[in-house]
Amino acid sequence: MKGMKRIKVYHGLSLILAAGIFLTSCGSTAGGSASDGSSADREVINQVSLLQGLTFGDYNGSVPVSRLKELGDIGIGTFDALNGELIMLEGTVYRAASDGSVEKVADDETIPFSNVTFFDADEVISLSSIDSVNTLKSELDKKVHEIGDNRFYMIRADGTFKSMQVRSELPQTEPYKPLATVLETDQTFFNYENIKGTVVGLYCPDYMSSLNAAGWHFHFISDDRKAGGHVLDLASDELKVSIDRTDNFAMALPDNEMFNNFDLTIDQSDDIKKVETGED
Repeated sequence: MKGMKRIKVYHGLSLILAAGIFLTSCGSTAGGSASDGSSADREVINQVSLLQGLTFGDYNGSVPVSRLKELGDIGIGTFDALNGELIMLEGTVYRAASDGSVEKVADDETIPFSNVTFFDADEVISLSSIDSVNTLKSELDKKVHEIGDNRFYMIRADGTFKSMQVRSELPQTEPYKPLATVLETDQTFFNYENIKGTVVGLYCPDYMSSLNAAGWHFHFISDDRKAGGHVLDLASDELKVSIDRTDNFAMALPDNEMFNNFDLTIDQSDDIKKVETGED
């Protein structure tokens, strides 16, 4: 794809260590070319851009939805101009918009940031008495510690949620403001009770903190595809959680003036915490 570069990081190697990094010029993007997930590409977390680029305010879409579908069938992200929260589930890309609606997204829409993979459950567990999103994270962290702290994980948690609090954002116009600033005025909140649906979750190990948010990031979509967004809190009596351990990572970097001129050495940990959790 014109204007894109690729970075691959394989398990046990990190960008910070500068080992096992491969840059390829435009014409190929993250994760190879298999369109049906039938090759080893099923075991890759494919990331579009850096979360740190998004938090700085690069909301310029660089990868079309059609390409995202070639890289995975499950994942999370956002859209050009920060126009809603992205949930990919079973190969379909949905937008949870700022007005609370959910819609399927056309293949020609573009993505400034996302993480997707092909989902193959390595383990299925049941979790009960989940009274908050922090409890869910704690229970999942136990499994991560058991399987391997330095791996990547994508999960789907299916069930009925006694409560579900999600957020989305109003689409932005240029010049773009940093994401933490946008969320001070332009995010919308939605609370649901006794709603059936799926939480799609990504876990990044600690060494990924310069490229993404370490730990868990959750998006939600209801079974009727009428509600969804970035998860702020939840509660459920019982969840079926399917876990996909993934050992490879690939990243496609955008090539635009805004991204190219960012000082990515600036510590954004406080802003990322605010963006992910809503906490200052």
